Amino acid sequence: MAKDMILKGKVHKYGSNVNTDEIIPARYLNTTEPSILAKYCMEDIDKDFVKKVKKGDIIVAENNFGCGSSREHAPIAIKAAGICAVIANSFARIFFRNSINIGLPILESPEAVKAIKNGDEIEINLNKGIIKNLTTGKEYSSQPFPEFMQKIIKAGGLLGYIKK
Repeated sequence: MAKDMILKGKVHKYGSNVNTDEIIPARYLNTTEPSILAKYCMEDIDKDFVKKVKKGDIIVAENNFGCGSSREHAPIAIKAAGICAVIANSFARIFFRNSINIGLPILESPEAVKAIKNGDEIEINLNKGIIKNLTTGKEYSSQPFPEFMQKIIKAGGLLGYIKK
């Protein structure tokens, strides 16, 4: 791909085993409308999340992010709330797939997770797998997205990619 996909935002940091029920509580699963799901994103783990998050912000978490049930609602809620990417040490496998399918980039980078603090400003180059902490000036690496995944993300998800 010719042009690098660059994301930039403020960090909202969480620990390990953030599950899909904490991302979007089951009591709100009577809808798939992204704007409604966004209102309740992270409610059970961070009551003020939706008040703090701004479009383009980034979640950084430790191990096993997105564990629990395989609901697509979780990455939809995160993306609709304004989060442009998630960085963690590791992800639940089904959450990883669901995220890519809806066009939410997720990256694994233990070195970045360890060093990045809540509130830091970071920049991600998805093509090169480079995560730069603009607050500290330090750089970290993650596996760059393969070209086909970059196309899915750029299209806003698998449906957008297939329509093209």
